[in-house]
Amino acid sequence: MDAQIALILLTDGIANGAIYVLIGLGTVLIFSVTRVIFVPFGDIAALTALTVAAIQIGRLPGTVWLVSLLAAAAALMELALVVRQRRLHRLPMVLALYAVMPMLPVMAAVAVTSAGLKLPQVGQMLLGLALVVPVAPLLNRIVFEPLGSASVLVLLIVAVALHFAISGLALLFFGPEGFRNEPLADASIALGGITITAQVLLMVAAAAVLSGLLFLYFEGTVTGKALRATAINPTGARLVGIRPRRTGAIAFVLASLLGGVSGLLIGPVTTIYYDSGFLIGLKAFVAAIVGGLGSYPLTALGAVGVGVLESFASFWSSSLKESIVFATLIPVLLWRSLLSPQHEEEEEEIE
Repeated sequence: MDAQIALILLTDGIANGAIYVLIGLGTVLIFSVTRVIFVPFGDIAALTALTVAAIQIGRLPGTVWLVSLLAAAAALMELALVVRQRRLHRLPMVLALYAVMPMLPVMAAVAVTSAGLKLPQVGQMLLGLALVVPVAPLLNRIVFEPLGSASVLVLLIVAVALHFAISGLALLFFGPEGFRNEPLADASIALGGITITAQVLLMVAAAAVLSGLLFLYFEGTVTGKALRATAINPTGARLVGIRPRRTGAIAFVLASLLGGVSGLLIGPVTTIYYDSGFLIGLKAFVAAIVGGLGSYPLTALGAVGVGVLESFASFWSSSLKESIVFATLIPVLLWRSLLSPQHEEEEEEIE
């Protein structure tokens, strides 16, 4: 391996790491606020890429049926809750949040595909993103909110089950063949003897911009500070009037947006299959573990490290690159266990 090859591998690793940054930050965001390790996070990215691919070839994406079913189930649950609590004045807001808003992109997708319209690429991406973003918040309302008092282990088991359910539905909707989206940009620049495509620059820039916006959101908005307060001390946040249910819903929306953007960025550079999201999410989870499922800067650094390690591992042995990446979990977990030898749940039981 000479310096030029190493530089090419480093560039590819940083580009892959940019995707893992977005998914890793979303994983930490959801876990810190709701204690849910959202295993299907990578599936959100894969669903976005597959949905955009279906729109680009003029096919109605199966995501519309998934969103319609989830929206109907969430709306019925909310209506039952409103009637039981006798808060009928909330009916318009419930219908708007759980029925009207999720169904708007569904109706737009149906109208576009049935009329045979060819949207510009930006319109295709925005429509695909709008279709997929509601999936995670709706799953939170249907599945995780009723289990709010469950242990982290129970929530993890449910999240794993959701991953298999979403993968099965993706196989039903899109089939076993893989898809690759149209490239976002065809330009390239020569730098230091290597060629860097505009797609790679776009991936890195998107990760940097969204990470910066997320930081500004947490630091400069009331809602962002409420999310931080819920993550740091849920009980204290509840005592000062912050509703964990609302902050949890906001966390899922923001994280779903990060996952959707990741799908838009990764779709043009790799072939996405119905089950591709699992490996993507798992590698981002390794980065989240580096950050202790609580530190956003460490998660971002871990994500870039995972991407670079994966790139060099594929050069050394393409058949073992996944094993090499996931093997890094062992020293990271040992390091984390040495830093915090006693779990919080065990401390609560002792007290």
